[in-house]
Amino acid sequence: MKKLILTVVTSFLLFACSKNDNNNDNEYLQNYSFDTGNLINTGLVASPYGDLDIPGNYAVVPNYGINGIVVYYSGISYSAFELSDPNHHIQSCSTLTIEGIIASCDCEDGNSYEIVTGQPQNGTTGAYGLKPYFVEVSGNIIRVYNN
Repeated sequence: MKKLILTVVTSFLLFACSKNDNNNDNEYLQNYSFDTGNLINTGLVASPYGDLDIPGNYAVVPNYGINGIVVYYSGISYSAFELSDPNHHIQSCSTLTIEGIIASCDCEDGNSYEIVTGQPQNGTTGAYGLKPYFVEVSGNIIRVYNN
């Protein structure tokens, strides 16, 4: 009986999360397909991603997603998010800039988000957190993609 319950629970967990979970229904941000491939290589010291294998570090990857992406390493896992304010239509002020672990927009409301979890900070207006992207790690290569 325990095996049956464990099998049912495991099956539910596996199928409850689909690849489409990153394609949120955000009215402000479109879903663009992209794949960084082997661009992000932590084994290349001279690259902008050479320190991305050190816990607490992040790297901005321009020219992917809508306004670029940010990849953060917690020491346990990597996360990657869109660098566009998810609570604004795309405009010049909605591109996020990072200071520490906080990404902020330059729009009048000054929305800000944590790049570790993507969650909005206190005072942020709107219903959305940062748009997450898929991350896959293989050796020194960190692949970020969206479908």
